[in-house]
Amino acid sequence: MKVDNQTIISRLDFATDKGAGERTRIGLLVLESDQTMELEMRALTHLSGVAIYHARLANDTHVTPDTLAKMEAELPVAAALLPPYLGLSAIGYGCTSGATIIGEARVANILAQSHKGVPSSNPLSAAKAALRCLGVTRLGLVTPYTPDVTQAMQDRFEEAGIAITRVGSFYEESDEVVGKISAQSILDAAISVGTSTDVDGVFISCTSLRAAGIIELAEQKIGKPVTASNHALAWHLLRLAGIKDEQVGYGRLFTTQLDETL
Repeated sequence: MKVDNQTIISRLDFATDKGAGERTRIGLLVLESDQTMELEMRALTHLSGVAIYHARLANDTHVTPDTLAKMEAELPVAAALLPPYLGLSAIGYGCTSGATIIGEARVANILAQSHKGVPSSNPLSAAKAALRCLGVTRLGLVTPYTPDVTQAMQDRFEEAGIAITRVGSFYEESDEVVGKISAQSILDAAISVGTSTDVDGVFISCTSLRAAGIIELAEQKIGKPVTASNHALAWHLLRLAGIKDEQVGYGRLFTTQLDETL
């Protein structure tokens, strides 16, 4: 209907429901330079009623202890971009090396400032939880980092009682390049490190590495559990959020429940 040549806008009735993520909503802080995490997290958390909400976090594309430490100031900024009314059930910081240098406890404390009472994780904490649940105590570590960052990560695992018995690295400092390392190269690296007799599991570090798609094949090749930064973080956030669904196609971890007593 028109009045004075203007179409009248009718008021429509509507009802509301729980919105997207009726089972759970998970928040994720993604690095500005990351080319991989959102793609893999969508695949790994593709479950009915589960929604992922991302916020981008400023960072330097060159990965050094100094540039990683500077991200601490950006964490509260990014965390605050995920509003409380989303009702998050878990939140994650998507940087393995950043959590290594800043410190897992410090990261958790910063996230709690904006999301009080919401359980949080990061790829390093998630990897530790995953490896414990998988029974891995002698770890083969694959990283893209320079030796100083890799060594710091080795130290954090050792402090948690996980012995690092084999290490391989791509020695690449640029996150822009790391995101383009081929899946075949990552698979080859996991097999190279994981076939050693003194290794009972492999962790592929860095959220920029496209590792999620090769996990199951790597496990088949070496006969041992394999996980990676995005892979472990997705699993840990799902379990912290109360999602216990077991998923096929992503290796042993995604058929494993979280045992917080370990």
